[in-house]
Amino acid sequence: MADEDSGESVMPAADPGPKSGSLAAGGFRAAWARDGEWGPAVKACASELDSLPEGANFGFLYLTDAFTKDMPSILTFLREKTGIQNWVGTVGLGVLGNGVEYHDRGALSVLVAALPEASFKIFSTIEGDAPEQGLSELLESQRQWLGEERPGLAIVHGDPRNVRLTEVIEELAESTAPFLVGGLAASRIGEFPQVADRVVDGGVSGVLLKPEIEVVTGLTQGCSPIGPLREVTQAQDNVIKEIDGRPAFEVFKEDIGELLSRDLRRIAGYIFAAFPMHNSDMGDYLVRNLMALDTERGWVSVGENVEPGRKLLFCRRDHAAAEQDMRRMLKDVKARCGGTARAGLYYSCVGRGQNLFGSESQEMKMIQEEFGDLPIAGFFANGEISRDRVYGYTGVLTLFR
Repeated sequence: MADEDSGESVMPAADPGPKSGSLAAGGFRAAWARDGEWGPAVKACASELDSLPEGANFGFLYLTDAFTKDMPSILTFLREKTGIQNWVGTVGLGVLGNGVEYHDRGALSVLVAALPEASFKIFSTIEGDAPEQGLSELLESQRQWLGEERPGLAIVHGDPRNVRLTEVIEELAESTAPFLVGGLAASRIGEFPQVADRVVDGGVSGVLLKPEIEVVTGLTQGCSPIGPLREVTQAQDNVIKEIDGRPAFEVFKEDIGELLSRDLRRIAGYIFAAFPMHNSDMGDYLVRNLMALDTERGWVSVGENVEPGRKLLFCRRDHAAAEQDMRRMLKDVKARCGGTARAGLYYSCVGRGQNLFGSESQEMKMIQEEFGDLPIAGFFANGEISRDRVYGYTGVLTLFR
């Protein structure tokens, strides 16, 4: 079952450390490797997986976008080398392992597991254009698999190009697993493949886990509020016209302060809009980009459709606050996990990692400081999924206990 926590410029990458590595614990083994060519990279990764957990039957696979077109070949090689047939995963702008992050280069990260038989079910794919059919088929296969019992967790990957993706995520959480974790594919070459027993494209895919697979999850924010909690009083689609009964741009300038207001060019990639989640404190909010500022009409456009009555605050991307919140989240999930974990998955925003914490793999080193040598895999995503929402500028950690 899932235990929950509610709550860019590209920098030059430093040498991220060893070209490959691996760790094993409690029925899990993680491996990661980087190379300019996919062949040597996957061979190095497979070599790190030589000693598999007994009964290994499932794998998570994450690639950097340099290897996007090679995903089918990489998947086939890993299947043949490990004998594991069940795989899920996707592509990101970076991948990670224990204490290490690989950005802007060819790399892959793998976590394999020995899961109880019939404790998982892979699904592929629920399309955003017609999600009802895909959800109906998934529900029917789920009933045959679990009866009337619901899965405890779904680990999912999505295509960020789909305009109905947010709706699909919400409907998936409502109708199948009550708690989702995962991330949206990220790529600079215009292709966003996913793995769900085969290479697929579009929509949402992933794996459902029975409640017998116990996990703890946590979410950490990368932005901190800079103004008070306000209310949208007039809006249309993604254009906010009034906040607290005043022109939205007037309120925006008041909250960001005089210094930034004098030179609005400085707010790009630094100031954002945030929408607190319903029935939650201000620590759990959706961060959305500012799309445009209409200084003449006093309007503010954001990357989210907004209705009057919705709560809003402005926030900034903040290294110190993000590090503090990351450490808070890690201590919280460690306590809820009983102090130790067997393995983990971590999905971080492309706006975090080296763009927020620097080029020394600091984000993953914080996890390593708290959990030691933990078999872990993950990627830098174009949006992070937690519970039933797609977040931005966050990190989502899932620990198997």
